[in-house]
Amino acid sequence: MGSTDFSWKLADHPKLPKGKTIAVIVLDGWGEASPDDFNCIHRAETPAMDSLKHGAPDKWRLLKAHGKAVGLPTDDDMGNSEVGHNALGAGRIYAQGAKLVDLALESGKIYDGEGFKYIQPSFENGTLHLIGLLSDGGVHSRLDQLQLLLKGAAERGAKRIRVHILTDGRDVLDGSSVGFVETLEGDLAKLREAGVDARIASGGGRMYVTMDRYEVSLSSRYAFDSSSLTVLLLNFCSWFYARCNMAILVS
Repeated sequence: MGSTDFSWKLADHPKLPKGKTIAVIVLDGWGEASPDDFNCIHRAETPAMDSLKHGAPDKWRLLKAHGKAVGLPTDDDMGNSEVGHNALGAGRIYAQGAKLVDLALESGKIYDGEGFKYIQPSFENGTLHLIGLLSDGGVHSRLDQLQLLLKGAAERGAKRIRVHILTDGRDVLDGSSVGFVETLEGDLAKLREAGVDARIASGGGRMYVTMDRYEVSLSSRYAFDSSSLTVLLLNFCSWFYARCNMAILVS
């Protein structure tokens, strides 16, 4: 590489003296919101944080940890530990996984990748299987992304589609899965009207199928069996938590 003036060395802080020890402490899930009876942080005894905030109010700062400020699609998207770690590690605002998927679907780039091109020739006689979390929680699932993926795959030759759903009760309200299933069923019905054999093939709760990262349930080992394809999902929770909203397979 040629010689440049660029350096990775950070400039000296304008106020902090050199040689001073600084601790960076990340409190996942901690934040400030309107004080009310449902705000657990407001209701709890927090003497250490209170002393830091009120003891040096001129040095207390609030940072946004959700939405566009940390690279998520909209300001309605909540942050989480993964988002925070990525933003802190990058030291700048960049498009997080959900935003990248949005951009890839909007531009059609997702269909130009090697993965989609690899499975596309199988659409003529095979079945496209989509496996993933079904909700609009935004943390690990986006229903609208599945809807666009179904539409895009059908437009690009998929004739038989099977969706294997993981219902959500963690990032969205418990019991809300019924509404998401009804929405999906409506989309699949429209695809069938257009000549695409698209249906829900199987499913189960996220903590009882693949996303039990606490390993409290023996039922986290689950087999999806659809036509000639059997997919054994065994302790794939870390894979799903790495912002892989939807697995795509063809049989």
